[in-house]
Amino acid sequence: MLLLEYEQSEYQMKQIPKITTPFTESVNISLPIIMAPMFLVSNEKMMRAGMSSGIMATFPTLNYRDENELESVLVSLNTHHESVKGTGSYGVNLIVQKTNPLYKKHLEICVKHKVPFYITSLGNPVEVIEKAHLYGGKVYCDVTTMVHAEKVVSQGCDGLIAVCSGAGGHAGPNSPQVFIQALREKFPHLPVIVAGGIANGRGIAGMLMLGADGVSVGTRFIATPEADVSDQYKDEIIKADVDDIVMTDKISGTPCNIINTDYVKKIGTKQNVLERFLNNNRTTKKYFKMLTQLKGMKAVEKAAMSATYKTVYCAGQTVHLVKEVTPVEKIIERFVDEYQACIKELPKVEGHVHA
Repeated sequence: MLLLEYEQSEYQMKQIPKITTPFTESVNISLPIIMAPMFLVSNEKMMRAGMSSGIMATFPTLNYRDENELESVLVSLNTHHESVKGTGSYGVNLIVQKTNPLYKKHLEICVKHKVPFYITSLGNPVEVIEKAHLYGGKVYCDVTTMVHAEKVVSQGCDGLIAVCSGAGGHAGPNSPQVFIQALREKFPHLPVIVAGGIANGRGIAGMLMLGADGVSVGTRFIATPEADVSDQYKDEIIKADVDDIVMTDKISGTPCNIINTDYVKKIGTKQNVLERFLNNNRTTKKYFKMLTQLKGMKAVEKAAMSATYKTVYCAGQTVHLVKEVTPVEKIIERFVDEYQACIKELPKVEGHVHA
């Protein structure tokens, strides 16, 4: 699983590295890496660069809230996918929670264009699983707890994405070192991807050794020329340290990791008493969550796309490992080099005799 091989890509006419795991075999890609779907950050340029470099590049459908725009992007990505098939691929992230008013329409469009890979978040994925499986699409589900994992496995998902502490955006509570192994023990027949805490090849090697079949990397890809976010956002990623990441429930009503800017310090990271009541009350929670998410999306969008004092930047603890703006292709090449070096550097066992 950890051996590094190379294959020739017809698209790039250069040596493409290949690390084979159950995940890469399941989705027909070269490297066990997902470019994580990032709200407002992920775009078509990033998808194309990731696909051409041998990974699974994904984006949230909510980045294209105009349905005609989403259709146009999918048509373009399907064309590119044909040219790199067997090297890289692409997928979408669907928020399947009832508070997403575009979920049904976006799923319909994605099924129409036979999107090859789905990541579901924050809700019941059964409809996505059923419709994607009709044409051979794969569905991996974000999970933060064993209870949620058991539920989506029973519904027929193709793989699990263990969203762990330290991940950017909606992070989970569990340590990847334990959660990966718990999922692997409970569901040995399914690929397990880990999200949170990976921004270099050493991190990839470590997660595969723990039993993961792949990794999901988000924060590192924000500081790229392909990302259309503001230079201010990229600068904040580069400047921030691990202790600058804080979790807030004010943005979407769900715990979310962001950079602790001066503005965030001013507004705080916890919902007030009234907000918590409205967020948890059976009668009001659906509508309050929708309102909270709408306000949060607008705040994040304003900060991501232009200079503003209202700075709300989603990011994970791996900001500590991001030192410069680097093209997507170079990041992936560096991942492979660092991975290979890490494997070679591992201490060897000497003098051990089996009983």
